[in-house]
Amino acid sequence: MKIAVITGASSGMGREFVLQLAQKEQFDEIWVIARRKEKLEELRSLVKTPLRILPLDLSGKDGLDAYAAALKAAQPDVRVLVNASGFGRFGNYEEVPLQDSLDMIDLNCKALVAMTELTLPYMQKGAKILQLDSLSSFQPVPYINVYGATKAFVLSYSRALNVELSPRGIRVMAMCPGWVKTEFFDHAIKEGSTAVTYFNVMFTAKEVVKTGIRDLYHTKKDVSIHDIRVKAQVLATKLLPHRLVMRIWMKQQKHSY
Repeated sequence: MKIAVITGASSGMGREFVLQLAQKEQFDEIWVIARRKEKLEELRSLVKTPLRILPLDLSGKDGLDAYAAALKAAQPDVRVLVNASGFGRFGNYEEVPLQDSLDMIDLNCKALVAMTELTLPYMQKGAKILQLDSLSSFQPVPYINVYGATKAFVLSYSRALNVELSPRGIRVMAMCPGWVKTEFFDHAIKEGSTAVTYFNVMFTAKEVVKTGIRDLYHTKKDVSIHDIRVKAQVLATKLLPHRLVMRIWMKQQKHSY
């Protein structure tokens, strides 16, 4: 049974991956994973590919154990894994509860690694892994410090794993978009917070995912970056001292440094 597995599929980027992958490749099933079962069920009417609904919380052991059990029972051929689960909290360190910071690490890093390594035994030559990353992975970002750090982890892990898996013919690619207009922002910014207020350009999930799928299927890139303006920002973070990069960011957000 040839399948794709997509986490964070109930909304935003994950949902868009379900819609576009169903058109890109023929799968026997797409396994869609998120906590909100009703949102996953809504996808059935939007794609022709049969969906397996897995309402799991991947930030805890129970959700990961349930996924591992589903793999063991089905013994699928996983052709594509998209790890799109994750969340962020923006704000001064005093505005972000410690538990939220720890939960970000659990979901953005630990769950991503677990999903990847639980799935790999069911992947063969030609299989693909896309890790949803972020522009913030390339630099330290004040007021998004923990979120940015988790995404730096994802970038390093994904690029290194891509090299390790090359003998098996399995690709790993980190997708690093800039700002994308999704539900993410409904939860990332606390009402009344002025820590992060400037967003230079906002993209849609549809256009960013289109670029990611194109790069995943038609290039050998280990990093996918949508739009020339975001690529220019990444280049700047490589050429300029990070202290200067952070100074520019702080000025954009109207904070002293």
